[in-house]
Amino acid sequence: MKRDTLPTVLIVDDSPENLAVLNGLLQPGYRVLAATSGERALRVAGGDPRPDLVLLDVMMPGLDGYQIFERLRADPATRDIPVIFVTALDAREAELRGLELGAVDYITKPIVPPVVLARVNTQLELKRARDWLKDQNAFLEAEVARRMAENDATQRVSIRALAHLAETRDPETGNHILRTQSYVNRLAQALRGHPRFSARLDERYIDLLTRSAPLHDIGKVGIPDHILLKPGKLTPEEWEIMKTHAKIGSDAIERAEQDLDTPLDFLSAAKDIAHWHHEKWDGSGYPDGLAGDAIPVAARLMALADVFDALISARVYKPAFPYEKARDIIVEGRGKHFDPAVCDAFLAHFDDFVAIAERYRDPS
Repeated sequence: MKRDTLPTVLIVDDSPENLAVLNGLLQPGYRVLAATSGERALRVAGGDPRPDLVLLDVMMPGLDGYQIFERLRADPATRDIPVIFVTALDAREAELRGLELGAVDYITKPIVPPVVLARVNTQLELKRARDWLKDQNAFLEAEVARRMAENDATQRVSIRALAHLAETRDPETGNHILRTQSYVNRLAQALRGHPRFSARLDERYIDLLTRSAPLHDIGKVGIPDHILLKPGKLTPEEWEIMKTHAKIGSDAIERAEQDLDTPLDFLSAAKDIAHWHHEKWDGSGYPDGLAGDAIPVAARLMALADVFDALISARVYKPAFPYEKARDIIVEGRGKHFDPAVCDAFLAHFDDFVAIAERYRDPS
């Protein structure tokens, strides 16, 4: 065996004679380091190479073995190094104290070479096993983290792909998706401490809302072009068809859910948003005429985000409204179209909404 692959054993004893005996016993099979004081032992233990095992004399001047052991355990760099106490004390109390502190074994002097070698070998084998398990656990944790990150990225890309699919038929731009997604996140963060919302809007649910928001109008892929792309005002009959996009979107998401063995929370949030983001606080919205708290939280946030963005965006049938005018229209809808608390959060952070709109402006 090459010397640089040998396990490293640190011997700590203030007696040169004892060091010589143990060094001679261990030298053929192990790399041996030695220290004659507690301070020196701590420096060597924390250095390179790091010992795989420490044979520690209990009775030493200055720092005794117990004090050295406690300092080794207090240092993250040395706390996992196994320690065998070596002492001339033959009292059971001393042995119990060492083991209670966390020593892995206890050897009494005068030493018996076969016993020392057997116990050293046993503890090094156990350390190798612990290190292997630690490495395996670290590998598994890294692999789990990698796969979770990969799944998360796949989920986000899939959402964006579906949203972009809807964009190919919808005159609204991709920046609309980015803006409304950011608006929803800002509203959720502002309301997470509100008594009516705090139980629902934790960090995890806010993340679900944010990643699900781009799917709010996915149902528009099911609306005929002559209605979806009509430059003028829709007839009452055409408007009824246009309103079906909410249910078309939620039905598509629900069918996707049914194909899964395990439900995904983000799909549930996406379904709430797609189905009910056109409901109004006073019950005059569509498709189900829900009112007040019967409207899911996710849909209430998206309702305001979607309307604000529609107001500040140019359409074939209207110009883009200035931010202040859009704000005033939102205020007029407080308690009618919008949940009053959601409207208040929008007003309290209006500057943030303007900043988001500017960051993701549509190209001229």
